[in-house]
Amino acid sequence: MSSSKDHVTAVSAPGKVLLAGGYLVLDREYTGLVFGLSARINVVAQEIHTSEGVHLTEIVVESPQFLEAQWRYGYHLAAEDGGIKVTQLQIGSRIVANPFVETTLNYALTYIARVGKHKPNHSVKSARLTILADNDYYSQPAGAGAGATSAVRFARFPTTLGGAHKTGLGSSAALVTALSAALLTHYLPTRLFDLGSAEGKQVLHNLAQAAHCAAQGKVGSGFDVAAAVYGSSLYRRFSPGILAALPEAGAPGFATQLERVVHGDGDARWDTEVAKDAVSLPAGVAVRMCDVDCGSQTVGMVKQVLAWRAREPAAAKQLWDELQQRNEALARVLRDGRTTDLAAALQAVRELVRAMGATSGVPIEPASQTELLDALTAEVPGVYGGVVPGAGGFDAIALLVKDDVDTLAKIEEFVEAWSKSKGSQVSLLGVKGEMEGVRKETPGAYEGWVR
Repeated sequence: MSSSKDHVTAVSAPGKVLLAGGYLVLDREYTGLVFGLSARINVVAQEIHTSEGVHLTEIVVESPQFLEAQWRYGYHLAAEDGGIKVTQLQIGSRIVANPFVETTLNYALTYIARVGKHKPNHSVKSARLTILADNDYYSQPAGAGAGATSAVRFARFPTTLGGAHKTGLGSSAALVTALSAALLTHYLPTRLFDLGSAEGKQVLHNLAQAAHCAAQGKVGSGFDVAAAVYGSSLYRRFSPGILAALPEAGAPGFATQLERVVHGDGDARWDTEVAKDAVSLPAGVAVRMCDVDCGSQTVGMVKQVLAWRAREPAAAKQLWDELQQRNEALARVLRDGRTTDLAAALQAVRELVRAMGATSGVPIEPASQTELLDALTAEVPGVYGGVVPGAGGFDAIALLVKDDVDTLAKIEEFVEAWSKSKGSQVSLLGVKGEMEGVRKETPGAYEGWVR
């Protein structure tokens, strides 16, 4: 680790949209077509400098776009190979937990301490971590006005982080990935971790998957973390058993087992498949997102669909097998650049998604979203079609559109009129699909936000 007083590390990781493969991606028999997004979670790591003779063991994490969004942690080496364990410190009279930040710190600092232990005088020094989210991760407050998301890169929101309305772009996975990448890059020399190398990305992927899975209660397929690390790809999930033997952070044996998991040793060998060359967009076609400011409880919806699958395994398998074929057909249409076939391929996928929703009793493509998607496709030139991505519900819709100014203007005009006529709040987000995953950034890009 550099001893320079100007040692600052900045990284970012993209959000995601699961264009096809919602629910199916939970099972290794099936795949998901996932695109990274231009909206990124950014993390800047820097040392905390103290007066001579003053020593701190503290990690300060702050998200200055939101009210009361600072978390302070002490840390210590847990007994019996428990790794580095953080303890949240009270700020004033309050203590508000942030499980994604806390879990990521436990996992990343433990791994850093393990792989850096042979380095002379290695220690985890105090640090300040600043989190900045591109605006499209959160719905703009009513009355913010058209173009509010693009007025400044990082808006200040008049609410706490918990009170903000997410747009469903994968903020937690991007946060865990960017925070892990910032910590690894900040504390470890390049010979032990290089974010730009294939090996470095694999270490980051495995560590972020383990931390994110633990933070959200061992639920999920990990496609969102894979997108945050690698960008757009055709994704097949890892076997859940890889993480099954990992103790809780701080528990006896956690540090050794975490290192084995991150390095894929022995029975912890990873079988994730991330096929970047299987995914592309035709020239002149873009993925765009519309925010529908309602929000959905994804975990509850997933549990209901899986309960239906357990009750009716034969019917579910038949539907999922057919849906997998239609998802693969959509991926081929995109990869081959056949824009004339896009509308039919998207409609074929949506047909079975609605059937799954009707059979399971889960609003995967709610009637209001069906109406909006159908109207956009039929009435706006340049819109090939769209889907309610991922687990579905009321969060957002994804569109495949002509990538030109005229089409963008027509969509904005349409959704503004739609919102007024329906009494809803639908807005075109500035975010677009992109291929790149996690990357280093220039610290100067965050001037004014970082102390």
